[in-house]
Amino acid sequence: MEAVIYNHKIWLKETKPDTLFEKLNNLLYTSGYTVIGHLDKHFEPYGYTCVWLLAESHLAVHTFPENNKTYIELSGCNQEMNEIFINDLSNWIETNK
Repeated sequence: MEAVIYNHKIWLKETKPDTLFEKLNNLLYTSGYTVIGHLDKHFEPYGYTCVWLLAESHLAVHTFPENNKTYIELSGCNQEMNEIFINDLSNWIETNK
């Protein structure tokens, strides 16, 4: 078996921590990922970082509310799960423009 990591990086305009956590957590589960756990940090006066540890790798989120953007990076060893996540995330972004 060859070691392969599929990586997806994207910038979003959504910066609300609760919205991001709920949506991304749901997308991970519906994409078939095994969520082992997550850690998050709310910064003062603003900002948010969250990392999900997945059996298949990880998802990281970093908000920059002062610039009205959020960076998301998904790394995973299952191409099919990554594609489902990316497709569902793209649909959510299009719906919330």
